[in-house]
Amino acid sequence: QVQLVESGGGLVQAGGSLRLSCASSGGTFSTYAMGWFRQAPGKEREFVAAISSISWSGVNTYYADSVKGRFTISRDNAKNTVYLQMNSLKPEDTAVYYCAASTRGATMNLNQYGYWGQGTQVTVSS
Repeated sequence: QVQLVESGGGLVQAGGSLRLSCASSGGTFSTYAMGWFRQAPGKEREFVAAISSISWSGVNTYYADSVKGRFTISRDNAKNTVYLQMNSLKPEDTAVYYCAASTRGATMNLNQYGYWGQGTQVTVSS
């Protein structure tokens, strides 16, 4: 059973940075595509970023338009961890951030992710 544990959330002022981490255990991390999603109060969970498993051609990354150029997803297979570096944070980035693992490739569709963490709160003050 795959377990995902997020960390690194907190309170930050607008324009600041945070790095979220998601540690995986119980599965073969290197074979999973990983994604980050977020959910703000009263809103649906939405895609933030995804990273493919490593192949002969490297990795592929995908971003929501709202975070492109500000957020960077990366993975360290030796540490079974995926990261989300968040720069130039805005109040509208405030949400609970979830990491997720997929055996179906990197995708924006949350229904393709079979494993989820418990989430970490990110609050950006104006």
